[in-house]
Amino acid sequence: MKFRASAVQYHLHTINSFEEFANQVIHYVKTAAEFDADFVLFPEFLTTQLLSFPVDGREQTIKDLPSYTDLYYQLFTGIAKQTGMHIIGGTHVIEKEGKLYNAAHLFYPDGTIAIQTKLHLTPTEVHEWGITPGEGLQVFETEKGTIAMLTCYDIEFPEVVRLVKAMGADVVFCPSCTDDRHGFHRVRYSCHARTIENQVYVVTTGTIGSLPTVDFMRGNFGQAAIISPNDVPFPPRGIVVEGELNQDMIVTGDLDISLLEKVRQSGSVTTWRDRRSDLYPDWEQLARGSVNL
Repeated sequence: MKFRASAVQYHLHTINSFEEFANQVIHYVKTAAEFDADFVLFPEFLTTQLLSFPVDGREQTIKDLPSYTDLYYQLFTGIAKQTGMHIIGGTHVIEKEGKLYNAAHLFYPDGTIAIQTKLHLTPTEVHEWGITPGEGLQVFETEKGTIAMLTCYDIEFPEVVRLVKAMGADVVFCPSCTDDRHGFHRVRYSCHARTIENQVYVVTTGTIGSLPTVDFMRGNFGQAAIISPNDVPFPPRGIVVEGELNQDMIVTGDLDISLLEKVRQSGSVTTWRDRRSDLYPDWEQLARGSVNL
């Protein structure tokens, strides 16, 4: 199985309406469509751009984002149906039972919407924005194979990626949002480590630009990349494609799942097969139902 993915280095800047946001999203998706992409990945917190304009004479806060959920769903569902692509619409803050969640969304071409809430939250998300950590972990079946969505900080926890690989995921989509080089490289290095440990692909991207009127979104440092295991069938540095740091752009590359299967069986190293389940947990057994996922 082969498919093509695009990842958007989304430029955050002040806008005046939801329509401006929609037009920017559509621009990126049309660009991906011109490259015949099957999947498009947007970054974490891209909808915070909607907080950059006042409503009824007052500045908006993170608690206002759930009020845009219906419009967000209509926009991305419509584009996915129109283009026939699978779109990971970055993350959007939703509200459930009075609690805020940072949730990644997968929009299928048939109109289905799948959600994975972020499991591990940064101090800013918890203490400044009052976001609640997600509780469930799942993988998603598509016509191109099984994928997972793990947001930013989630990728820094090896156990979670072990679990989604054990559950059948060959590709992890990782939307992120980092405000400086330190944060960016934490996420990027973690992505590389997860591809080596689990012999999977990771597609990642981040926000760029600035929202001067939105707290904690004034600085953004990002780069999109498709990352592979480091073995002979793949690029030596494990980078299928990457963007230019902090530039408004989209990157596109091809993912070949058969190559993952090949290196898992006969690669220079076989890290997934060589796990020592006599010394530490057997993730495949856990994924089959020994834990509540």
